[in-house]
Amino acid sequence: MDKVYACIDGRSNSDAVIDWGIWSAQRLQGQLEFLHVLERPDAGAEVKDYSGAIGLGAQESLLQDLSERDARHGRAAREAGRALVAAARARAEAAGVTRHDSRLRHGDFVETVIEMQGDAGLFVLGEHHHATAPGRVHREHHVERVIRGVSAPVLVATTERFEVPQRVVLAFDGGAASRRSVGRVAHHPLLRGLPVLVAQVGEDTALARRQLDEASRALLDSGVRAESELVPGEPQAVLPPLVKAQGPALLVMGAFGHSRLRRLVLGSTTSTLLRVSEVPVLVLR
Repeated sequence: MDKVYACIDGRSNSDAVIDWGIWSAQRLQGQLEFLHVLERPDAGAEVKDYSGAIGLGAQESLLQDLSERDARHGRAAREAGRALVAAARARAEAAGVTRHDSRLRHGDFVETVIEMQGDAGLFVLGEHHHATAPGRVHREHHVERVIRGVSAPVLVATTERFEVPQRVVLAFDGGAASRRSVGRVAHHPLLRGLPVLVAQVGEDTALARRQLDEASRALLDSGVRAESELVPGEPQAVLPPLVKAQGPALLVMGAFGHSRLRRLVLGSTTSTLLRVSEVPVLVLR
């Protein structure tokens, strides 16, 4: 259960995903595995689009052409995938990672990730692009599906450049699940040695202050440098600038039941955190 899966597709911020994977594997002292999933568009759907305009013979000819084209595309995709994971492993080797491997798989990206979770200690995701979906839209969709489908923590690299985090910002809402996440942050080897800012978004009440103080004390009692901050507003509006103000930092969230924090990552609204922010996020299950 110590393997770090860095899921790369060679587009956008794959370098950041690779570097987050390297950093994570070194801190967890686990094996780093680069996962590249080869997805393909549905050729049958393309034929169906023309079915009302062309005859059966033309459809068969078109299907043959598409099949040959897909075969060529598949060969090129496999070659590109091999080159991608080879470059990723070389980057890991240069960074001093000795336990690393790679895997090329065919199929649905999310289903493949879920299959891998048996020995996973962490998944690192970034800008994954599906052959038939716009990249930004699909990133939101596949991240949500992965977070819902796996029990391991998920680190989402939302920027194109990796920076070694110097601080953790723990999104806190005072609920039972949120309080449990305090203990996980205190003892998680990925976060060991990093100071923690416990951030609660909402009204400034006596209850909120007491909950924040309890969370900070729990971290301090575990030997973690900790402080807290209560910020008014909506989480998606105030958390990203708060994290950026800390310098290189990692926003950590737990599975927060039905709270506003949970809806930031697993919600269906258009203003979720991953859609409006460029801060790296670690979701603890």
